[in-house]
Amino acid sequence: MRVFEILAVGELGKLRRRELSNQAPLLSRRPAGYAFRQRHRCAFVAKLSPLSPQLTAFLVGPTQPYLYTLMRLLQNLLTPASPAAGRLAVLLLLLDLITPAATVKHENFKTCSQSGFCRRNRAFADDAIAAGGEWTSPYEVREGTIALQNGVLTAEILKTVPGQEEKVVLPLAIKFHKTGAVRVTIDELKRQKGEIELRGQSRVRKERYDETERYALVPDWDVRDDKVVYENRKGQITMKFGPGLKYKAVVTVNPFAVKFERDGETHIVFNDRGLMNVEHWRNQPPAPEEGKEKHPEDLDGGWDETFGGNTDTKPRGPEAVALDITFPGYEHVYGIPSHATSLSLKTTRGGDGAYTEPYRMYNADVFEYIVDSPMTLYGSIPFMQAHRKGSSVGVLWLNAAETWVDVIKEKPKTILPIGGKSDDTKTHWISESGLLDVWVFLGPDPATLYADYGALTGYTKMPPSFAIAYHQCRWNYISQEDIKDINRKFDKHEIPYDVIWLDIEYTDGKRYFTFDPLTFPDPMSMMKNVDKTERKVVVIIDPHIKNTDNYEVVDELKSKDLAVKDKDGNIYEGWCWPGSSHWVDAFNPAAFEWWSSLFTFEKFKGTAKNTFIWNDMNEPSVFNGPETTMPKDNVHFENWEHRDVHNLNGMTFMNATHMALEARQDSKGRTQRSFVLTRSFFAGAQRLGAMWTGDNEAKWEHLQAAFPMLLSQGVAGFPFSGADVGGFFGNPSKELLTRWYQSGIWYPFFRAHAHIDAKRREPYIAGDPYTKIMRDAIQLRYALLPAWYTAFHRASQDGMPIIRPNFVVHPDDEDGFALDDQVYVGDTGILVKPVVHEGVDKVQIYLGDNEVYYDYWTYKIYQGKGLKEYPAALDQIPVLMRGGHVIPRRDRHRRSSGLMKYDPFTLVVVLNNKGNAEGYLYHDDGESFDYQKGHYIHRKFTFDSSTRSLSSTDLHKDPPTAAAYNKIAKSLLVEKILIVGASRTIKPSALAKGKSKATVLEDGKYRKASMVYTAAQDNTFGDTLLIRNPKVRIANDWTVYLDKKDVGGAAKDEL
Repeated sequence: MRVFEILAVGELGKLRRRELSNQAPLLSRRPAGYAFRQRHRCAFVAKLSPLSPQLTAFLVGPTQPYLYTLMRLLQNLLTPASPAAGRLAVLLLLLDLITPAATVKHENFKTCSQSGFCRRNRAFADDAIAAGGEWTSPYEVREGTIALQNGVLTAEILKTVPGQEEKVVLPLAIKFHKTGAVRVTIDELKRQKGEIELRGQSRVRKERYDETERYALVPDWDVRDDKVVYENRKGQITMKFGPGLKYKAVVTVNPFAVKFERDGETHIVFNDRGLMNVEHWRNQPPAPEEGKEKHPEDLDGGWDETFGGNTDTKPRGPEAVALDITFPGYEHVYGIPSHATSLSLKTTRGGDGAYTEPYRMYNADVFEYIVDSPMTLYGSIPFMQAHRKGSSVGVLWLNAAETWVDVIKEKPKTILPIGGKSDDTKTHWISESGLLDVWVFLGPDPATLYADYGALTGYTKMPPSFAIAYHQCRWNYISQEDIKDINRKFDKHEIPYDVIWLDIEYTDGKRYFTFDPLTFPDPMSMMKNVDKTERKVVVIIDPHIKNTDNYEVVDELKSKDLAVKDKDGNIYEGWCWPGSSHWVDAFNPAAFEWWSSLFTFEKFKGTAKNTFIWNDMNEPSVFNGPETTMPKDNVHFENWEHRDVHNLNGMTFMNATHMALEARQDSKGRTQRSFVLTRSFFAGAQRLGAMWTGDNEAKWEHLQAAFPMLLSQGVAGFPFSGADVGGFFGNPSKELLTRWYQSGIWYPFFRAHAHIDAKRREPYIAGDPYTKIMRDAIQLRYALLPAWYTAFHRASQDGMPIIRPNFVVHPDDEDGFALDDQVYVGDTGILVKPVVHEGVDKVQIYLGDNEVYYDYWTYKIYQGKGLKEYPAALDQIPVLMRGGHVIPRRDRHRRSSGLMKYDPFTLVVVLNNKGNAEGYLYHDDGESFDYQKGHYIHRKFTFDSSTRSLSSTDLHKDPPTAAAYNKIAKSLLVEKILIVGASRTIKPSALAKGKSKATVLEDGKYRKASMVYTAAQDNTFGDTLLIRNPKVRIANDWTVYLDKKDVGGAAKDEL
């Protein structure tokens, strides 16, 4: 009805949207698929905009739910008149009102065969493989150019081009890092010197892009190994390097290849199959005459290439780089996120269960993505780990252009020295532009690999403590009153949460850095109200800036010349949520500085110190762009093409936001740690904040996909990751929602989120028993926050994943190398296998060793390598505790993590087969940078069966600084010590019921603490010993003895 009323107005240019206050009820009545249609509405309106600016502005108004229908009617009215047109318009109206949002449209995204450079290099590989032994790689090292100086081997590679006498010169550099990592780069001399001609009078850079390291690597990455031992024999160059000279690189001169060895074995080979290809510069040959073959230099898809109505002009012509990398004897490879696929990567060419497409890395807004697919998603980290029994190695493909990776697994040609059964994994990496730039890491184990990779790209930033608690989000909470109501209901139902989120509708007409004056008239009062319970607010800020009048942000963006340009040098205009938009060029240092200024409390009015930021749509997402992103021939700062930097774009924007938040100062000049969530990312983004897996669906298969995706993130060095709990699109059943919370509490980033079309699904809405079960799950997350925070600290120091797959914890257990539906949490020994299938009341949980495991809830014993059945009714989460660990907890229920800051700790001591255990705790103020000054607690807890005692020792790097902070933290106590499997260290008969006392030694003084022993109901359960209120300070050195006779002689007298 509303549509026909609008059409009756007559003069379209005078249409105005109703006051938002009258529209608020419509926010809960949007037709299904509103967001999907909004995207395509914007793309359509972009075509209509020359006809009527007023119509354009109206059509992209933020809150009219039926405007897409109006658009469809107008589309027909603007076509040549016919009686059928009117009838079709009515039909379209009816269809629009009943058709739900579509899933991802594959036709909007390229396959390898539709991407010229991928198609060419896959064909190149096919030709090489078909030629078999007759194939020879056309690359060789030029003799006489080889030199080693200051830890860098340099040489020239010559490329032979059929039918061309002159060879192409490719500068080679092999750099050796002190950690043992190696970097191999190959450039192109002619482009390097700028001796090429650009097509179409383009002004872009002539060189291959060589600045990825500026963003992906840490500033002090270039620490070279100057102790390399070099030997150059005819046809072969050998270099020994790394700690103890335990690694070796062997360069074959003709054809060019590199082998990387450790302990006398080859672990990685470059150009093993001769698939290396550097597309050299050449002039575009003339079109062939009719009936004649095209010129051999006229590469397929190497020049202008059209997809989805957009033509990519490619001013530098074809410039792809490709290399085959073989992992001899390795069956399993992991990494290269983000893809909705298994942890152990599947083959892409041949083999059982193989994909038909390579894994693609081209950050894109993939709407309602499908699972079990190598299709590109929102972020890319081109790091791959290969693992086998006794060894882990990895490579980082340091290239931010569109990249495809083929994975093939073949039976080994020779039996491995270790007697293994692993296949060889052969990979083929293809990038559209840039350098051929690869880092090699030779392990030998996962921990060393992650530490060395993190030393290069950086470790996970230490987040503010609230960031690892529970986040409540949806598109959209519609007003301040709505936020107040959500806050009140969480408290009423005793469900803790730390952060409430605001999606795009909080703004004034999609103008970022504003609040809608009608729905959020006093945002500061909202911030203060939330802050009363130590809670935070996260607001969304996207990189597209609304192109409209009377908007200071876009005016400054234009006047300061800080926006991305199109190929002709004009400010690029595309379409996103606000309609016509421009994009901040975060590669420009001036834009970086300007962006930072927008986040000051004075500039971004309505924000406070408890306001943090969400960067969405930063791939960037452009609704009317090719593959829903920016044209590749757009131009960034210093005239680099977008094709060169595409996968870096989201990270540079995230970095600008991160730095802006860390620069904010309150009235006393104090700063605090930032929190930024990003959808798009690249290697190095882990230094800046968190990521999530994007627009998943409320389906069981998306719940199943989450853990493999998050484990891949951890392997690739970005462990602060999560998936939308409940699924972003659709309406989960109560069972699915409940199971998702039981799974989501084990995500490093724990956030529930929902689409604007989805029904409200805050955990209190479902009603009991579902609400109670979800509340219990969330409270478990809060109880274990000390363990989570400690795991984050370790990740920030040495790169170990926060949640870990079986192969990381049990690196020699071949049966568990592909396991990706259960996880270990940090160093706690907690093993979790949540239910992710509908209607399930039991699971099979896999044990990777013969250690004793205890049920977290009942202390039932599980032991013996292999699958164990675990009951899993709806109110049960399958959680085991591996013997040999100490788990720190806080058991008092609070409304937020901030209210727990002075609560005492519980230590759960889980004894192993030998009666021993150890664990860790890291603690700081959770918000400031004082931990960088040494203001933190870092303890190791050790239970020694021989002395039947639990002791706490200091792991602080600077004890005097620790002592100063410990005085501040002196009120933090241990209120309980729970020993699980107590009879493994002390006979139950030694514990006289109700009379036994523990002996506590702290600050040189002894005292008693009561103990309560609980016998196991039978030998399939563990017994427990509870030490009540030992009153030891968490920051102190102390020892708690279970038996007086284990205490020293003098102490016995004192006692």
